[in-house]
Amino acid sequence: MNAPAAAPAKMQDSQSEKAQSCRLCGERLEHTFVNLGMSPLCESFLAPGQLDAMEPFFPLHVLVCGNCFLVQLREYVSPEHIFTEYAYFSSYSTSWVAHARAYCEMIKDRLGLGPGNLAIELASNDGYLLQHFLPLGIPVLGIEPAANVAKAAIGKGIPTRVEFFGVGLAKRLVAEGRQADLILGNNVLAQVPDLNDFVSGIRILLKPEGAVTLEFPHLQRLIEGNQFDTIYHEHFSYFSLVTIDKLAARHGLKLIDVEELATHGGSIRVYLAHQASQHKTAKAVHDMLARERELGFLDIASYASFGERVSRTKRKLLAFLIKIKDEGKTICGYGAPGKGNTLLNYCGIGPDFLDFTVDRNPYKHGRFTPGMHIPIHDVTAIDKAKPDFIFILPWNLQHEIVKQMRHIGEWGGKFIVPIPEAAVIDPREPRS
Repeated sequence: MNAPAAAPAKMQDSQSEKAQSCRLCGERLEHTFVNLGMSPLCESFLAPGQLDAMEPFFPLHVLVCGNCFLVQLREYVSPEHIFTEYAYFSSYSTSWVAHARAYCEMIKDRLGLGPGNLAIELASNDGYLLQHFLPLGIPVLGIEPAANVAKAAIGKGIPTRVEFFGVGLAKRLVAEGRQADLILGNNVLAQVPDLNDFVSGIRILLKPEGAVTLEFPHLQRLIEGNQFDTIYHEHFSYFSLVTIDKLAARHGLKLIDVEELATHGGSIRVYLAHQASQHKTAKAVHDMLARERELGFLDIASYASFGERVSRTKRKLLAFLIKIKDEGKTICGYGAPGKGNTLLNYCGIGPDFLDFTVDRNPYKHGRFTPGMHIPIHDVTAIDKAKPDFIFILPWNLQHEIVKQMRHIGEWGGKFIVPIPEAAVIDPREPRS
């Protein structure tokens, strides 16, 4: 059998150069934001039969561009590999579904949407959001590359295209006569390695006076809240508004508004429109851009201190957990989110610390967390085990979880919240 031919030298050099370049502006990447070592894909939950097999780990080395200041991971794994089948179903968070319903009602009134309009969601998941447009009489289309979660949306009566979005799909939809009055994307922009293709596709698909809303965790809150666990391979980029402004302008779009949200530990919702449209830019945009400039988001030196802060947090969290275990206490986890797997693998927290974790998503039951191999059970396992501490991995949902699980106080159970620093919540004590 002949050996496969090697790639031409010029092609190899081109691929290597692309890997070293900013995915937005193309400048060479030379500055580290934080290095979280090696980690598995955060949603690659393992079946029991996979525990003895080789498990791939990839670098979680985050860089920042010295030109456009986009914070980013290199594309170690393709989106096709990550998202063709995905373990995250949005509908299992009641607070997130409520957030989606409130958005649909708000945006309908703000844009005056009705039966003659079309709303298209990029990365529509299991229909958690578009389902709320249906009773409002607004036609919708979901675009979702993960076939297993798209199937759930289709089952709810939501038209869904099982494809990745970009210029190619946008052109096909326009050819079908399907331009959008509203394009929305919640927590998808960070998951796109080819930002320029994605945003160019948005420009093509958007009607001349249409509007775009994109929600994503805000880099300012990531830094201020020490939210290093929101970094994982599925998130290729981490955004400030100054970088979004550069991204929009590059593709003939303009920022017209921005809102700060409490979701995912602190997000922003940006509103975009065609530069030639009649939409005006709100004062909130100018205010936030000025604030970010004042905080140093256009100064590469401002990004340098985050890595050491993260290292200190790791040492303190491990010391805290070691003390609890040395006292003979039991700990289990609550939730099996992607961010939890970054934290567990970076800090080396395995079954020697957490006996198990639980999750409301039955897809994950009977599986194990990637890397650390912590078993995942149904939520009822907590009541059977009655642990001394519950370690909340989706800390952004801590209020929802504490409210749901207050009864652990009956046996003296307490909660541990790891971010921004390890803290204990006693459900028997009143909370402000």
